[in-house]
Amino acid sequence: MPRELAVKARKERNAALVEVMLLAAMADGRVSQLEMQTLLRRVIERPEFEGTKPEELNSLVEASAQRLSKAHDLEEILASFRARLPDHKTRMLAFGLAASVAFSDHRATRTELGLLKTFQAALGISEDEVAQIIDVIEGGGSLAEALGEPLERLFAEVMVLVSAADGHLKEAEARALVESFASDPLFHDVSPERAQAFVSEAVAALAAEGLPARLQVMAHGLTTHTQRLKAYRLATKIAHAGGQEPSLSEQRILNMLQATFGLADDEVARLDREA
Repeated sequence: MPRELAVKARKERNAALVEVMLLAAMADGRVSQLEMQTLLRRVIERPEFEGTKPEELNSLVEASAQRLSKAHDLEEILASFRARLPDHKTRMLAFGLAASVAFSDHRATRTELGLLKTFQAALGISEDEVAQIIDVIEGGGSLAEALGEPLERLFAEVMVLVSAADGHLKEAEARALVESFASDPLFHDVSPERAQAFVSEAVAALAAEGLPARLQVMAHGLTTHTQRLKAYRLATKIAHAGGQEPSLSEQRILNMLQATFGLADDEVARLDREA
């Protein structure tokens, strides 16, 4: 049942993201080929849509268009967005996707700008966040640059991936997680409440998006070799918690992290010995 609910939430979220882009494309009364190409390109590059087949994407766009056509007014649509996009990060993503479509031809009409202002107010996006997103879009960058998660959040998620590999959190692993947050200089500015939020968000993201998508997010967020070595070191600490050797499931996650981060065998062997 929890997995079914997570899959349902993912589908509803993705449908809302597509609808936001369609609204932006239709704002001036017509959907140009460039706007549609931008919509599809943004879908392909975002990990939220990882694993979506072309025919599924076509069905999603058609269903989203039908849903918008049946809405009584814009406020009904905005209320639906707020319900299906419950967290601030996803709402920022929705605004960024809409802005990408509106600025696809390097300019936005007055109608499109007005719709973006409406989205901003309805989704609670600040002026600073809007400026950051627009700067990235106008510079031709990826939305990941504007929506990048804090490094501490990504490091925490690496540890969660390993601790969740066996399907449950062992006492030694939980203790290692707490010790890392308490003693590692990396987390000195992270409050206990924020650390708990990092762990909860990581678990929810893993359930909703799946391991391949989350590994892709980590690869995009942890870009330097030093960051990736640090992440793998934290992962091995969890895997060796309590002085035990990693289980087969934990070793599989470590192998996937090594491949994702492009770490050499001798680097991994050294970190395993240190752990």
